[in-house]
Amino acid sequence: MKKTIIICTLLSFVFVNAQTTISGVIQDNDGLSLPGATIINEGNGETTVSDFDGNFSIQAEMGDILSVSFVGYSVKNVEAASGGMNIQLEPDNNLDEIVVSALGISRAKKSLGYAVQEISGDEVDASKEASFISSLSGKISGLDIRKSNSLGGSVNAVIRGYSSLKGNNQALFVVDGIPISNSNLNDSDVAAGSGGFDYGNAASDINPNDIESISVLKGASAAALYGSNGTNGVILITTKGGKKRDGIGVTINHTTTFSSYDKDTFPKYQYSYGAGYGAYYGWDGYFDEVDVNGDGIDDKLIPVGEDASYGGKLDGSLVYQWNSLFPQLDTYQQATPYSAPVNGPDYIFVNGLANVTSVNLDGGGENGNYRFGYTRDDRTGILPNSGITKDLIDLSADFQLSDKLSFNSKISFVKQNGVGRYGTGYDDYNVVRGFRQWHQVNVDLKEQEDDTIILD
Repeated sequence: MKKTIIICTLLSFVFVNAQTTISGVIQDNDGLSLPGATIINEGNGETTVSDFDGNFSIQAEMGDILSVSFVGYSVKNVEAASGGMNIQLEPDNNLDEIVVSALGISRAKKSLGYAVQEISGDEVDASKEASFISSLSGKISGLDIRKSNSLGGSVNAVIRGYSSLKGNNQALFVVDGIPISNSNLNDSDVAAGSGGFDYGNAASDINPNDIESISVLKGASAAALYGSNGTNGVILITTKGGKKRDGIGVTINHTTTFSSYDKDTFPKYQYSYGAGYGAYYGWDGYFDEVDVNGDGIDDKLIPVGEDASYGGKLDGSLVYQWNSLFPQLDTYQQATPYSAPVNGPDYIFVNGLANVTSVNLDGGGENGNYRFGYTRDDRTGILPNSGITKDLIDLSADFQLSDKLSFNSKISFVKQNGVGRYGTGYDDYNVVRGFRQWHQVNVDLKEQEDDTIILD
């Protein structure tokens, strides 16, 4: 067998282009030097910055692309060339970088010496929360939103943590230059958790449909213009105004949302034992001995006056219960099975409904503009016969009377009506607390609801 061996020789040729030092100066369109501008060679990745006079030097080949950037200016790409390059940058007129800092003053975001974050009014108006403050949750870094589970309850806004153990930690709200405190209006009992009603706070009544933008100024230095009230930070709100147009602009919005209670967060109940506090009663220690049906013989009656569920075992046996004591009921003087109910405490909850309707009129011309807004916020809660309605009216006008004199005004009116508010804390009006502590688990809530109509 003949073998053929083939030897291959691979010749490699490396072509090296000569690099040289490219130098130049970075300026703005007025010829002023820009120190600290960043120059990146897109070809070899080398990076440098301009010195105090805007001068720079970088290793590059002729024709390489140099990317030049500076804060507040548009990025510019140029080809590397010899002989000293003069690169001029154009200002970046990005309106997103202009924020309202205080008292209606607009400043470039890069010029501020403190942290500021801005969102548009559409972002908080879209969710149609009962309080627009709740809509800020998750949209602003460092902003902690705590809202009450109560219908129309207060919503707390704390920026960058709590600084006081007993004092007010809430951010200051400023609407078109007017400070609004978000401190709670509740009495000391509600604050201590001992009971009462949470009637909310003033900032919750700001109409989200009227908000143009929100700037959150973080830290004490950010709120220097507002004194000690702004040491916890400021949530600065700019409201909408009229627009220059022919005629009158009309905008109508309506939103309907539904709500329901969360079963996963509702307390879990035991359904093994019924009414009573233990073995302290006449019949076997767990039941009272009472002649309920009038035959002269004592019957087995649950301790109907007790508000705990640590009594006799729910074994399905026939006993006399609360519904055996009312002559108006079909179950009067009758024994019924002692067992877990078909409809427990969660039966009382209903679906909440919110209808929010807004009507806005605006217009304007060369010398001024105006805007009128009306919002009807009608909400029902997740408990029967509970609801809150709000009527919000906003009227604003701006006029340029002369080159040096302008006039602007704003009127806001809020009317709120509430019924069936939820109690809070350790209070008889706190329905959930009542069912959790003072409740016989053997009672069927639907049966009680049906029988209430008869008893009335």
